[in-house]
Amino acid sequence: MEGIRVYSHSACLSKDNGDGHPERKERLESILESIHSIVDLTIDLKEAPIAKCSDINLVHPQSYLDDIFSMIPDQGLIGVEKEPYADTLLCPNSKEAILRSCGAGISASKDLMDGNLKRFFCAVRPPGHHAETTRVNGFCFINNAAVAARYLQFNYDIKKVAIIDFDVHHGNGTQEIFYNDKTVLYGSIHQHPLFPGTGLESETGVGNIFNAPIESGTSSKEFLKIFNEKILVNVDDFKPEVIIISAGFDAHKRDSLATINLESEDYFTMTQDIVEIAKRHSKGRIISFLEGGYDLLALSESIKSHFMGLSV
Repeated sequence: MEGIRVYSHSACLSKDNGDGHPERKERLESILESIHSIVDLTIDLKEAPIAKCSDINLVHPQSYLDDIFSMIPDQGLIGVEKEPYADTLLCPNSKEAILRSCGAGISASKDLMDGNLKRFFCAVRPPGHHAETTRVNGFCFINNAAVAARYLQFNYDIKKVAIIDFDVHHGNGTQEIFYNDKTVLYGSIHQHPLFPGTGLESETGVGNIFNAPIESGTSSKEFLKIFNEKILVNVDDFKPEVIIISAGFDAHKRDSLATINLESEDYFTMTQDIVEIAKRHSKGRIISFLEGGYDLLALSESIKSHFMGLSV
């Protein structure tokens, strides 16, 4: 079984979104507790460093970062989106959390290419897949997965990266960033209609975007069938040199932000299938990022399934 290196940091727990907000520190606490309870795997927990702006600038311009950080309040909370989605918030501790969340993926990328480990998980918040090149969106400020992909391409001889997104919400940010880039495949399975409203099958970029919108109430069996036929088949054909996962666990039947019916063990099946493709084309190299997932019990169970799948 493969060992898994986990990058996280206590600063990611200090990001506050106020009472009643679904993207709360308890999500990460639940995941870390679950990871610590896994006894059958070799898991190496490391502190995520602060990302350098020069690395983030591979995706997001400095002016965008400056605008975000200039809005961070000395106290309280401030929303940075316009209505009706004014739920992406900054608190006094936001900057370090944002930079360490991105730094986790950069360190994982370095370790992936310079060391012997093949599987990484970034247990971080805030999440990233809704963040566009110059637009804060959906609880996300920096697109952590996109920065990791660009970092790999810029600093190593990696020409093709696949980003697989099984969060129940479409990763509009990741799609926007790579929409015209044949070197990055983006594949997403997500409930539609649902926030953010993007992700139709007709949105294909330059032949590198593969969306699989699914209906409310989709069963576990049907979800896995569509995931294989619409996403994984295309990833396999693409033959990526590294696979990045935007791992959201909010398609779970317990999650209240959507209405898809995955069981916790389905995340093992999906992850195992991704690993098989990684073994064929990517030397087994995978970096997984926490995205959504808002029910604490579902998170605790699903992360164990995800880790068992990563370790295959």
